[in-house]
Amino acid sequence: MRTVSGGEVAGILVAVFWAILVSFLAVALARLAQTLKATTKLVADVTDQAVPLLADASATVRSAQTQIDRVDAIASDVQEVTSNASALSTTVASTFGGPLVKVAAFGYGVRRAIAGRREDVPAKAPRRTVIVGRTVPSVRRAKRNTRREKD
Repeated sequence: MRTVSGGEVAGILVAVFWAILVSFLAVALARLAQTLKATTKLVADVTDQAVPLLADASATVRSAQTQIDRVDAIASDVQEVTSNASALSTTVASTFGGPLVKVAAFGYGVRRAIAGRREDVPAKAPRRTVIVGRTVPSVRRAKRNTRREKD
């Protein structure tokens, strides 16, 4: 029988090590291939579903843009109506405001003159000012009353 030398044993160990290493790499490559197949299928499914979603989103954005354009037109019309109403209000106030104030003042003066000539109507009691939380001394009250009587 022939004896196996140390170099031959080392060669056999290296060959077994390389066989185990190659089989681990083969298993890893097989699993990587499965993962790549699953990833490819997933990307294809996502693409098939994303295309209709993108088309719907595009249609929605176009519809929103049309609605925004309509709202913008309405807002500009409202602004124009507001400025027209403001101009009309200013015109009416300047046209009728001054004469109406003068007529009211004249009416007040006539009523006051007529009320002053009537002797059978008693004069109104002077108005009193109430200051909440303060007591006005009687001397000041008397001064106020005499001032009102002079007016």
